[in-house]
Amino acid sequence: MGTVILLRHGRSSANSSGVLAGRAPKVGLDETGRAQAEALVQRLAGVPVAAVVSSPLLRCRQTVAPLLADRGLSRITDSRLSEVDYGEWTGRELKSLAKEPLWKVVQLHPSAAVFPGGEGLAAMQARAVSAVRDHDARITGEHGEHAVWVACTHGDVIKAVLADALGQHLDAFQRIVIDPGSVSVVRYTETRPFVLRVNDNGGDLAGIVPPKPKRRRRGTLSSDADVGGTTGRKDRP
Repeated sequence: MGTVILLRHGRSSANSSGVLAGRAPKVGLDETGRAQAEALVQRLAGVPVAAVVSSPLLRCRQTVAPLLADRGLSRITDSRLSEVDYGEWTGRELKSLAKEPLWKVVQLHPSAAVFPGGEGLAAMQARAVSAVRDHDARITGEHGEHAVWVACTHGDVIKAVLADALGQHLDAFQRIVIDPGSVSVVRYTETRPFVLRVNDNGGDLAGIVPPKPKRRRRGTLSSDADVGGTTGRKDRP
């Protein structure tokens, strides 16, 4: 299977103003977010990106635009990677929402949280994990198991996908921090995922690219973890 770069959109106007943007249609990147989107081109300079899949929301489309232009790729849009439908919470200030009884459920027992007029976090995780695994299987089939691709989505969505990859219950996903503009990386194999990066705000990401098989015939990425070292990066002939 392939390697997915889970990219959170750059900082948006809602992030900087403390508002829960949700699926509000006109929330775009602020100045910092635009700079993060431009910087992504250089960060991924050493990564052969096979495809870019994105949430349909504006801030995600803006985040991947410089990368698409640089690589000559087309964006694939998947609504399953969209932000959580926060329903009646959409557009409200976080400091106000923190006073709601549901806030404590979201923090301590998120698998039980269903937003009024919106969706539940458990339902969000199910659709997001399904989307990532579906696209990973398709892209691997088209480009081979050494393929690397980008999924640009939202903070809670990435946390939910990472919780699944780490084998954690959704109730533990609030322990994961995902900043705007950060990347997290998961490599899927036949038996388990390997989490290579979480909330990476640094520079060059060339180190995530799977090594090519040394022999001419196709190798198979190992599902075994190296004892005391790296995870799943060694090819089997």
